[in-house]
Amino acid sequence: MDLSILVLNYKTKGLLKQCLRGILDSQLLLAYEVIVVDNDSRDGSVGMVRQQFPAVQVIASPKNVGFAAGMNIGLARATGRVVLLLNPDVAIFHQAVATLIDYLDTHPQVGLAAPKLINPDGTTQLSCYRFPNIWTPLLRRTPLGRFPAGRRTLRRYLMSDWDHQDNRAVGWVLGACMLIRRTSLERIGPFDERFFLYFEDVDLCRRMWQAGWEVHYAASAEMVHYHQRLSAEYPGLQGLFSYPTRIHIQSGLKYFSKYLGSPPPPHQV
Repeated sequence: MDLSILVLNYKTKGLLKQCLRGILDSQLLLAYEVIVVDNDSRDGSVGMVRQQFPAVQVIASPKNVGFAAGMNIGLARATGRVVLLLNPDVAIFHQAVATLIDYLDTHPQVGLAAPKLINPDGTTQLSCYRFPNIWTPLLRRTPLGRFPAGRRTLRRYLMSDWDHQDNRAVGWVLGACMLIRRTSLERIGPFDERFFLYFEDVDLCRRMWQAGWEVHYAASAEMVHYHQRLSAEYPGLQGLFSYPTRIHIQSGLKYFSKYLGSPPPPHQV
């Protein structure tokens, strides 16, 4: 099998249908499989996939196990030499997957590559980053990020000092869409299930670099991302009353605790 496409779904039936339709319409000229892991959505998603997309494998989790564990369920089933991890809110352009696979095949040092994600209005999303330090979340959630030093730090972290129009090595990429080489995944292991949601993508990319693989942003491949930052719905300290924000903070604490005293791996950024 050349390619496994994993889609993790949680209560996004409409977006899931659109995502699967986009995969089929892309007419991939290789052997591939599509696996949907449903995190106990209870919104008819499982029945919709089984009825309208009979070739798609569906794994119905009896409970919402989060992003990392949900993706690991799919990874355990996947047989492709490369694995594309997708959120249902990502829409695939015709040649985007083939372009991304070709990029991985022509860059043997790269273990994980991600496409350029664009908004529905055509603008480019900031979907790749340098590694955060313990001050990054504080600068993003408090007025400290508005001061000149804070703005410079965040600009560097968000890589907004670059126009995102060329292919290059980056620290980490958003987990909404990742193409991973199976051999690299076998070396570093699956997602760390201590992260229920958020920071699991940062952690995976960091382990890629630590194992000697590179993480790249492939601007030559474009996909649309109907992105909603749930953790940023309430700005600043108001977010403490938001469940997604609390989960985001908890995951951040787990991440920085895991790598306490260990500098980020060197990378070409």
